[in-house]
Amino acid sequence: MNAAMDRMMKAMMVPPSGDVDADFVTMMLPHHQGAIDMAVAELRHGKNEQLKRIAQEIIVDQQQEIAAMQLAMGRPLPPSRPVPTQPQPASSPSREH
Repeated sequence: MNAAMDRMMKAMMVPPSGDVDADFVTMMLPHHQGAIDMAVAELRHGKNEQLKRIAQEIIVDQQQEIAAMQLAMGRPLPPSRPVPTQPQPASSPSREH
């Protein structure tokens, strides 16, 4: 959890550009990604089911807000990737004869 906070704080330490909109998005994107990273840690290591449900909602909400901010600034969206809370598919399914 501390690593996620450290990454977020470092990414938010940018000098102002003078463009309030750009500065807002530049600082909010790592803030939202930090929330996603912490929510993923809760899902992977947490025990409280209520908090895990909240963490899932945070991931979805923050990803949507990141996309909305990028679009508002005319930035392309990053390529799709699996939701970090879903199990990854096996690389090679085994076949039984």
